[in-house]
Amino acid sequence: MTIVDVFNGDADGICALLQLRLDNPQESMLITGVKRDIELLARVDAQPGDKISVLDISLEKNSRHLKRVLAQGAEVFYVDHHAAGVIPEHARLTTLIDTNPNTCTSLLIDRHLGGKYRAWAVTAAFGDNMNQSAEQAAKQLSISATELDALKTLGICINYNGYGSTVEDLHFPPDQLYRELASYSTPFDFMADSQSAYKKLHDGYFDDLSLAEQVAVECANEHMAVIILPDEAWSRRISGVYGNQLSNQHPERAHAILSHHPKGGYVVSVRAPLNNKTGANELCKEFPSGGGRKGAAGINQLPADQLDHFIARLSSRYKRAPSQGRLQRAT
Repeated sequence: MTIVDVFNGDADGICALLQLRLDNPQESMLITGVKRDIELLARVDAQPGDKISVLDISLEKNSRHLKRVLAQGAEVFYVDHHAAGVIPEHARLTTLIDTNPNTCTSLLIDRHLGGKYRAWAVTAAFGDNMNQSAEQAAKQLSISATELDALKTLGICINYNGYGSTVEDLHFPPDQLYRELASYSTPFDFMADSQSAYKKLHDGYFDDLSLAEQVAVECANEHMAVIILPDEAWSRRISGVYGNQLSNQHPERAHAILSHHPKGGYVVSVRAPLNNKTGANELCKEFPSGGGRKGAAGINQLPADQLDHFIARLSSRYKRAPSQGRLQRAT
């Protein structure tokens, strides 16, 4: 029998697995990748009796692979908050699926485990830009405002490390970062250790954020803004968390952060307005390789000749009224 842990390489996927393995330590095969590498079950060739945990990747995107590993005789525990599609009924499949825009996989695991390792769940929720949900969950931790802010920064930094077109764009491969974090019982221990990876994550995030903040807006109106980052590795790393920051600064506005795809076109991160966390997944699904959640979604490779169409659809999707907003394109 082989234990296999399949998880998204962002803060939510990593922190969900940390909670599971703190509760039930197991030597396992790790399967993960950059945040947008979500068809991860394709890499699993199961044998009868294998136990597979799948965390924070869309069941809808992995449906045929899930059916295959179940047919191969594996037992699957599937936890996620993305679009699920039709969930198979199978004796060896256990699911915890909740697509509410205010929850994440780590919060689902936290609920499943009765809050045993809540600091990791709070870290993940902050990383997924679910600040209110994180703060609500943290009320039972009896921590100071300074400690809560530290968890928020850590969550953002772990999430930041998951973005990139390839693992080579990242500061740490997600499986390596997971193993590093797993050697600490709490997030506070990780941050307090001067020999840990935290300083590199922290400094990298703030350096890349400073560069992003210098990039001019491509186009904007009252209800949406689009920013196209330059063709650099730092752009691919910062794209998603920069979108989260802009959403927090302008909660009434949708945002799209674009970085250049190595094979042409753009990688797109879309954030619905924080005061209207709907429709981002539906918008992105209009384009090949698009998907995600209601409040946060993306397009893995938007063809360059579809850029204007994408901007028009973004503006139309979040327009409050036909007479509001005039699109201004940067020159």
